[in-house]
Amino acid sequence: MSDWPDGWNDRSDPHGRGSGGAQPEGARVMRHVQRGQVPPPAGPAPVPPVRGPVPQQSPGYDDGYGQGGYGDGYNTGQVYGGGRSASVPPGGRPPRGPRVGPAPDWRRRIKLGSLTLVVVLLAVSIGTYFWADGKLKREVDLAKVIERPEAGDGTNYLIVGSDSREGMTADDKKKLHTGSAEGKRTDSMMILHDGSNGPTLISLPRDSDVEIPSFVGSESGKTFPAQGRRVKLNAAYAEDGPELLVRTVEHNTNLRIDHYVEIGFAGFANIVDAIGGVEMDIPKAFKDKKSGADFQAGKQTLNGEQSLAFVRTRYAFAGSDLDRTKNQQKFLAALASQTATPGTVLNPFKLYPTMGAGLDTLIVDKDMSLWSLSQMFFAMKGVTGGDGTSMNIPISGSSGGNLVWDKAKVAQLVQQLKNDEKVTVKGN
Repeated sequence: MSDWPDGWNDRSDPHGRGSGGAQPEGARVMRHVQRGQVPPPAGPAPVPPVRGPVPQQSPGYDDGYGQGGYGDGYNTGQVYGGGRSASVPPGGRPPRGPRVGPAPDWRRRIKLGSLTLVVVLLAVSIGTYFWADGKLKREVDLAKVIERPEAGDGTNYLIVGSDSREGMTADDKKKLHTGSAEGKRTDSMMILHDGSNGPTLISLPRDSDVEIPSFVGSESGKTFPAQGRRVKLNAAYAEDGPELLVRTVEHNTNLRIDHYVEIGFAGFANIVDAIGGVEMDIPKAFKDKKSGADFQAGKQTLNGEQSLAFVRTRYAFAGSDLDRTKNQQKFLAALASQTATPGTVLNPFKLYPTMGAGLDTLIVDKDMSLWSLSQMFFAMKGVTGGDGTSMNIPISGSSGGNLVWDKAKVAQLVQQLKNDEKVTVKGN
């Protein structure tokens, strides 16, 4: 007699309701048991909730065969599709994915970075400008110069190299072969015209024969009438300084000087050393005991001491002062050209020492701005860039050891400069 309910062992049912045989039927014909589920209510199907981890199920029919279950062949009663995902760690929440947020606004970041860079560069530039402007020694008052010629087109600078030994020690004087003379004299004088037809650099030999005109004393304020005295040009500087030198140059050329720039021995040498030397191509070897010059022919880099000897040498040349002025022009143009390079301008470790070395020793007129000084510097650079002209003032001969200017050529040259025309006059 079987204990199974009626009909469960009916073999006529092809799917079966159980079995009284020795082997249980396969799980595919067993009714699946799903515990703890409440039949869905009638009506529209609810929105399925988001499934979380499936709670731990109570033991199924196949737990512990021989201990009240039906054996290993029966289904555990687990709901199909509702089991724990392989990505869910045991006993906890599913791992969080990467945080989702708005993409970085690179365009905004680039704009902000560029603006910051511009502000920093502007602040540095303004700071550098005021630092450099504060170093200029504005000591020459051109307002004291009387009876001045009319101004022309372009800008005229009077550039003076003095033999000032201010700030030099005894060792410096010995090393640079400057001697120990008191006071100041001019070793070189040049007019630099900066105009629309390119810069023109004109050397005025120190031995030029000139007339000392009437003038007002720079210190006393006293007016000294003209006496027709003819002297060497550098004597005007020695007599009453830069103001009388400007007055004398204007009187003898009829060209108005707009700005005055002077540099001494020590400052000149320091600038050269600050930029690491100046490369020069010396066509012929020469030696001069007075200046300390001793050069071989060919390309070479001159340091401050050698550069000063190079621009001061005159006794080693047949043309004496005229040959010296040519070397001075050549050197100053090379100095400007090699200083105004990206390697110096964009390198603060070179730029600031170079500016400091120059500005500490420059003496300029009271109306000179840093902008005007930079314009002069780049005009000097343009002389060697193929855009400018360099020459000595035209000479017609000599008188008593003084060099006499060619008045007709000088007048023509000055007129071309005043009109800012291309210079066609040739110098010596």
